[in-house]
Amino acid sequence: MEEERGRGNERWNAAIANLTEMSGNLESLQKLLLKKAVFVDEETFSKASLISEQARTIKVSSFSYVAPFVALEQRVETLERELDAAITAAAHARSQKRQAEAAQKAAELRTQEITKELENTSKVFELHMQELRAKQEEINKRDNDIKLLEAIIQTLGGKSPIAR
Repeated sequence: MEEERGRGNERWNAAIANLTEMSGNLESLQKLLLKKAVFVDEETFSKASLISEQARTIKVSSFSYVAPFVALEQRVETLERELDAAITAAAHARSQKRQAEAAQKAAELRTQEITKELENTSKVFELHMQELRAKQEEINKRDNDIKLLEAIIQTLGGKSPIAR
């Protein structure tokens, strides 16, 4: 694609150069005719006038012919710059998307880690609660044993209950 564009540019540049050179040659011829053709016969004068008119026509038509192509070439260059900018923006957007995806994945992994920590903490808390209940049951059993022993002592000793 670049090569085709390069060849197209070369052809346009060559065509513009040819038209510019032709215009210059015609202007030189016209000046020469104006200086030297003062004393020429009618046929030579009409031929020179015709050539001069053709030179003006070629000059005007060459610029009117080349101008749209120059404008078209400028439009192509503008579109190419816009395309390059769009490609750059798309690459930047893809990069940001990858970064966002990586950040999301990291956040998901951190969420999983925190969830595991919470589950482990809950399990540890549950084990501590079971241990505390077992200790409480043991304390209640010993308290009942103490009350039973106190009742036995009172019964055997005939004494009044021990105040606690």
